Amino acid sequence: MPELLSEHACFGGLQRFYQHDSAAIGLPMRFSVFLPRAPAGTRLPAMFYLAGLTCNEETFMTKAGAQRYAAREGMILIAPDTSPRGANVPGETDDWDFGAGAGFYLDATTEPWSRHYRMYSYLLELRELVVAELPVDGDRVGIFGHSMGGHGALVMALRNPDLFRSVSAFAPIAAPSLCPWGEKAFTGYLGADHAAWQRYDASELMRTMNAPFPNGILIDQGLGDKFLRTQLRPEVFESACAQAGQRLELRRHAGYDHGYYFISTFMEDHLRFHRENLG
Repeated sequence: MPELLSEHACFGGLQRFYQHDSAAIGLPMRFSVFLPRAPAGTRLPAMFYLAGLTCNEETFMTKAGAQRYAAREGMILIAPDTSPRGANVPGETDDWDFGAGAGFYLDATTEPWSRHYRMYSYLLELRELVVAELPVDGDRVGIFGHSMGGHGALVMALRNPDLFRSVSAFAPIAAPSLCPWGEKAFTGYLGADHAAWQRYDASELMRTMNAPFPNGILIDQGLGDKFLRTQLRPEVFESACAQAGQRLELRRHAGYDHGYYFISTFMEDHLRFHRENLG
């Protein structure tokens, strides 16, 4: 059982923060969970939320305003950290968009990152942990995220549709092989072989598939987002979905930027979308 660090009453349920020893990472990792009120013995649908660059396991729970809607819909919320902490890799805190707080939800293969920066495997490990230790219905788990976390959510879902039955994203890095953030992360963590990059690029993955999510994928994107044209590239993913026959609702919103004011505005829509898909 993970160690409970703190617990707070929240919208009739409980907001908790945990720490556990991760086999995938080789270090202690923290994650947060919102548990809505439910009868004893009830197993509930659950949502994983993957946060963006510089964030941690607290960011979503304190900024997104999601607990109100999760309590109403009877959904558990789970938010992991965005990278290992305390790996002591030289240079891991030099840049805000690479290293600590910027794990990109992949398994690094280059030294010295490959020892601890294994966030893809960690998410699979954490999914097993919460299904075993919390009242999560393992057949009703979805995933969503923001920016780097939107990238991670799309990749995790596309590679594991049996484990994550629904997926959505806010302003995801939708084609990381084609943007500066992704190129920097992929080169540093995976090396120069672009074939290895494709396994963590949602647009590239989608091009090889045949409508893996028949009930659709939801993406919200602010048109006032300063990263839209250079870093996010949702039109590339949109094209890949059209090629794959994948139903995609890509909603473009005038005036909204990249931050949590944007995310909190459309949070209710995303949780309703997942609740309908997870049953």
